[in-house]
Amino acid sequence: MLTDLGVDFEDLGTVSEESVDYPDYARKVAEQVAHGQVEQGLLVCGSGTGMAITANKVPGVRAAVAWSEETAQLARQHNDANVLAIGARTTPATEIPKIVRAWFSTDFEGGRHAARVAKISEVEQSY
Repeated sequence: MLTDLGVDFEDLGTVSEESVDYPDYARKVAEQVAHGQVEQGLLVCGSGTGMAITANKVPGVRAAVAWSEETAQLARQHNDANVLAIGARTTPATEIPKIVRAWFSTDFEGGRHAARVAKISEVEQSY
């Protein structure tokens, strides 16, 4: 699907069905986003929450859990989110492609939202 959308990507794992420590993978993706190696990241785990929490620990990352097209669009439009986290166990399989398409086809609106995103960065930098 990402290829069809024209999104260049690198799959950072996992490569098996065995249990893994999701923070390891969230960190890999978040660090690539934070260091400017990629513009956006996509994380998928059971609920999406643990991945988003981990990714948000990396300065410069604004990870959002999206469970619908609308939440994906709003995260991009209003929060300039740069990492999408999806819960594979908590999101209907038929919705996941819609969420991913919405995410990658939506841009940050800027305007009044830019000042709010700047405030988010200020909070991050104060710690």
